[in-house]
Amino acid sequence: MNSRERVRLAINHQEADRVPIDLGGTRQSGIAAATYHQLKQMLGVQSPTRVFDIYQMLAEVERPIQERFGADVVGLYRPSVVFDIRNENWKPWELFDGTPVEMPGGFEPVFEEDGDIVLLREGESIARMPKDGFYFDRLETFPGAAHVDLSTFQPPLLPNEDCDHLHLQAEAINQNTDFAVVAPLGPPYELFYGLGTGNFESWICTFATESEYVAELYEILVNAWLENLRRLAAAVGDRVQILQICDDFGTQTAPFLSVKMFRERLLPFYKRGLDWIHANTAMKVLLHSDGAIFPLIPSIIEMGVDILNPVQTSASGMDPVRLKAEFGDRLTFWGGSLDCQQTLPFSTSEQVADEVAQHVRVFKPAGGYVFAPVHNIQAGVPPANVVTMFDTALAEGRYG
Repeated sequence: MNSRERVRLAINHQEADRVPIDLGGTRQSGIAAATYHQLKQMLGVQSPTRVFDIYQMLAEVERPIQERFGADVVGLYRPSVVFDIRNENWKPWELFDGTPVEMPGGFEPVFEEDGDIVLLREGESIARMPKDGFYFDRLETFPGAAHVDLSTFQPPLLPNEDCDHLHLQAEAINQNTDFAVVAPLGPPYELFYGLGTGNFESWICTFATESEYVAELYEILVNAWLENLRRLAAAVGDRVQILQICDDFGTQTAPFLSVKMFRERLLPFYKRGLDWIHANTAMKVLLHSDGAIFPLIPSIIEMGVDILNPVQTSASGMDPVRLKAEFGDRLTFWGGSLDCQQTLPFSTSEQVADEVAQHVRVFKPAGGYVFAPVHNIQAGVPPANVVTMFDTALAEGRYG
């Protein structure tokens, strides 16, 4: 059974030969460049480590590593993944910890006197990495936090150049590999969490108290999203199996917002986009939302989500047994591997194996499960624990 078949069965709640595996198929299931470089050294893979996501400093996962860990999924990305910096013309650079990497040619950081790194756009600081840090913090203010003038606000649309790029990449992946393909294309800005970048506190006050403004802003964003979805569908056809949207609805202990507010303010607008996807394409919808979101899951399913990632089982109320029992027939779980905040970075390989085995045994029956890290594998995680995590998933994920 090949990867595309394996993933297709899983997301349709059928058992394949084994549980599919995702390592680096999305920007939320990847691996920090520093840890990835150490992992390659451990496995004897000699090649430059490329940073394809500058914001999170994530490595481009290469074919030998995908094959070693049974990865079944790849992402379909625009030429500029983040900060309008195209992934081309690679050049050598060095992380704070001395890890040698390759960065896109347009990456031109400015070092400040205190050692921080700043990225500029037209002379304005848009991102900063603190000295000895591991990823960038955004300094831009997004439309919700900026409280934009809706009479002049125009969300970005998918350019023809990007559509051509996505078409060619999707065609190449389908002709030359058997990977399943995930394409990220949510609204131009995440309707809840992402809109608040730059001043989240101000945005959530606006969200809670200015319902007419929020609804008008959402109408503009969803109309742009629908146009972008049409352009994407025309570009990739049936070559993409999964469309990913991202928004964070949960903290470590509870949702950011009540079920009532979620259903009144967010659900109708997200549902318009997801209904269009289901009516006009064969793609399944994957939602990335961290945290303790158990109370929101019935509404998330009603909204049109088919697949939930990252399944943060360490967050309050996100017990694997309960999740599978209550929602396993309607929702595919993508992630749920183990506690990536504590167990993966700080425990022994034996403890990693035990937790992974427990979770795979819970999630895998009757399909509806894709194994992946619970969010990106961070810098400082022992490479041996990464190996153990995926090797255990391969061993425990077999059916029959």
